[in-house]
Amino acid sequence: MDFTLTEAQQDLAQLTRSISEKLCTTERLTELDGVEDRFDRPQWQALAAADVLSAALPESVGGGGLGILEQCSILRELGRTLAPVPYLASIVMAADALAEFGDEPQREWAAKAATGAAVLTVALDEEPGGDPSAPVTTAEKTSDGWVLTGFKTTVAAAPIADLILVPATTPDGVTVFLVQPGDAGVHIERQISVDYSSEGSVELTGVHLGADRILGDAGAGKAIVDRIVARGTVGLSAQQLGTLERSLELVSAYAREREQFDRPIGSFQAVAQRLADAFIDIKGVRLSMWQAAWSLSEGLPGDEEIRTAKFWAADAGHRVAHTVIHVHGGVGLDRDHPVHRYFLAAKHAEFALGSASEQLRRLGAHLAAVPA
Repeated sequence: MDFTLTEAQQDLAQLTRSISEKLCTTERLTELDGVEDRFDRPQWQALAAADVLSAALPESVGGGGLGILEQCSILRELGRTLAPVPYLASIVMAADALAEFGDEPQREWAAKAATGAAVLTVALDEEPGGDPSAPVTTAEKTSDGWVLTGFKTTVAAAPIADLILVPATTPDGVTVFLVQPGDAGVHIERQISVDYSSEGSVELTGVHLGADRILGDAGAGKAIVDRIVARGTVGLSAQQLGTLERSLELVSAYAREREQFDRPIGSFQAVAQRLADAFIDIKGVRLSMWQAAWSLSEGLPGDEEIRTAKFWAADAGHRVAHTVIHVHGGVGLDRDHPVHRYFLAAKHAEFALGSASEQLRRLGAHLAAVPA
């Protein structure tokens, strides 16, 4: 396998970086700290206008026909600047699922997301350690549709979403429903996340939906959820990679400039060793992420590769994030300095879609189920 980026991937990544670096400045992030729904709409619209949002979606929904490798290239750049935009949730996870499994009216939602006209998301988490493909949320069939009851938590972009994909357990198996915030019985409450990103809980109390709100077939939702989780996990690992790469750049520059005992602190062996360890950790994150993304792009299951990539993103991400703060010393805790934002973003990515321990548990269960 060859992980060398193609010219198209490099161009798309460079375009994303140029937009993000221009619009997502430290001053802009500070400004958004005081906004209830932390969403940079001008940057979102700029990405849409440059066809970044649509580039890696299928042509059937107005996309450019690229794929997960290009989406990871975009997410890597968004992670570098900590861009407060829901590309992962809206495009990589939700719009992709609608384009792949939806009927014509449902695919219109993906087309709207591709132009930035709509924000989509997926409600997966219910409780720590829960399995998204075996939801506690239920849906009961009625004479004229379905009634959903349940509670989802830490749903990315929930307060700003126009459509939410909600997996629920039905008598026939898992089914994915399309829920709009304005539906009767839907209550969304903002939640405070560690990195201040837009998240919320979604409470479903007797939400009545018609059959046209089912994505794919009733009872056949496990395959949809598995695809969403797989692509979301790899995408999150790519975003974490960008965050860690930029973190290392910042701390390396600081170690060269900050002097103690009349010499740069980076010249001290203890500091140099920690930075070298961070460099090696990031290589592990990079290689495992691209291997998982390549597996998905080739249509391979990639279960082991995906869990390995997220383990590296979480475990190595933890070490790198703490190294960056420790080497910066008191500056690392100064909210006026940008480095603390990278620490918070890395911690959020560490636990989202499963911590390092959870990835090892799932990987072990997967390997144990494989015949010797």
